[in-house]
Amino acid sequence: MEKSMRKYWPIFVLPTMLAFLIGFLIPFIMGIYLSFCNFTTVTDAQFVGLANYIRIFTDPSSNFLHSLWLTSLFTVVNVVLINVFGFVLALLLVRGFRGTNLFRTVFFMPNLIGGIVLGWIWNLLLTGILDKFGRTLVYSEAYGFWGLTVLMLWQQAGYMMIIYIAGLQSIPDDLIEAASIDGATPLQTLFKIKIPMVMPSITICTFLTLTNSFKLFDQNLALLSAESSGKLKLLALDIYETFYGRNGWEGAGQAKAVVFTIIVALIAMVQMRLTNRKEVQQ
Repeated sequence: MEKSMRKYWPIFVLPTMLAFLIGFLIPFIMGIYLSFCNFTTVTDAQFVGLANYIRIFTDPSSNFLHSLWLTSLFTVVNVVLINVFGFVLALLLVRGFRGTNLFRTVFFMPNLIGGIVLGWIWNLLLTGILDKFGRTLVYSEAYGFWGLTVLMLWQQAGYMMIIYIAGLQSIPDDLIEAASIDGATPLQTLFKIKIPMVMPSITICTFLTLTNSFKLFDQNLALLSAESSGKLKLLALDIYETFYGRNGWEGAGQAKAVVFTIIVALIAMVQMRLTNRKEVQQ
């Protein structure tokens, strides 16, 4: 029966493969080609070689290098803060005190709110607070940067907390009890047993926070809106505005997108390799 069913596997795989080809692979290959062209639509593309790539790195009005640096800094800060807060919350909520499930739900709920809605909510909150001091979110890059950081921390820490809770609950109780009997302090138990045992969860959470932060778009757009021009544009928003908001820059916007894709893929692969190696060692 099993052998007779194997010959039908192409039929079951075909819909997924078609969706992958039409929705990702073909547009991706076309996007790479268009990054070497000047165009307004895909039908009038004219090949110009590396001109678009040279333009995004050398033209002062491109803003690509600034956005890349800002996005890298934002990603580092968010990966650290979100994972630290998520892990601390998980440690507190695996103790089994009264109301634990309620707290888990409350901390997780911000992740269910869409990025655009979340951005507008925090725009109102932070604008109201800063207005008391005669400031706005776009008064300087620092205000917008930390406003976006607080937003992302509030949204994603609860989601990472759930993953860390699952990892912490998978640690055998016997292991913790044995460490306690041997005289291990809470800090020793944390760093020598709990953290090494939840490395798979750390790998997942680091990957999610890293990629989500680096390709952030909707929260950036909604929180800082149109007034963010020149103040705080992360890479995804900068690529969008280059492609759709500047005539004659479509090819340059596509070149930015290709470089952006390569950077995200490389960072994700390096991060996964490093954290997976830690898992193997443990």
